Amino acid sequence: MLGSSFRPQRPAQPKRPPEPRRLSLLRSRRLTPECMDDPSLPAARHAAALAGLRRINRCSGVVPALWRQLAPLGAARVLDLGSGGGDVPVALARRAARRGLPLELHASDKSRFALETAGQRAQAAGVRLGLHALDVLADPLPRGYDVLMCSLFLHHLSTDEARDLLARMAASAGRLLLVSDLQRNALGLGLALVGTRLLSRSDVVHVDGPRSVRAAFTAEEVAELAQAAGVQRVRLSPVWPARWMLVGQPA
Repeated sequence: MLGSSFRPQRPAQPKRPPEPRRLSLLRSRRLTPECMDDPSLPAARHAAALAGLRRINRCSGVVPALWRQLAPLGAARVLDLGSGGGDVPVALARRAARRGLPLELHASDKSRFALETAGQRAQAAGVRLGLHALDVLADPLPRGYDVLMCSLFLHHLSTDEARDLLARMAASAGRLLLVSDLQRNALGLGLALVGTRLLSRSDVVHVDGPRSVRAAFTAEEVAELAQAAGVQRVRLSPVWPARWMLVGQPA
């Protein structure tokens, strides 16, 4: 007869291999200051970094994804927040001009150098682009725009700052909010480590690319932030190869 202390032994479970440290760091955001945000960054390095970002954006699906949301609106005034060198709004303005769509594109940034670069790119592309010096963390968001959007900007902010910005965008936009950014996952990090070196010689881009992915929100995280901020009818969709896009309506 078996004693009461007997316990059947469970078969040994195979040990899981340890998770690579680089991937375990992606479980939560790691917000690190980026070189591009340094106001003392020399103009030559800044220009090289903006050129590298332009090539990276060109290889992503962000412009077509944004265009699919803007084109059905018809006539609309659109303000891009944190535009950097303006490659995204310039590309959208070129599409609108080719198709005869009355979209009025505006770019904003707190960096004067970035705005000057955006103006030069718009002039070279033969499109009109409104330029506005705007620090979205310190200045009120302007009204009178049908669409407020931002691309590759939200990951620069703390969680509280991102939630506050989404709430202010929802309060200021007339018809639509569009937000696109990197997806914090292994694919995104791998592409950042490899793609930044294939597409740019800028040391700033090489450093900031992986930092941006580690600081990015996942699609699930940004959906929660948007709902907490009062954004209505939130829709999230993947953007090739490792980005997401949030579409929402004003509060």
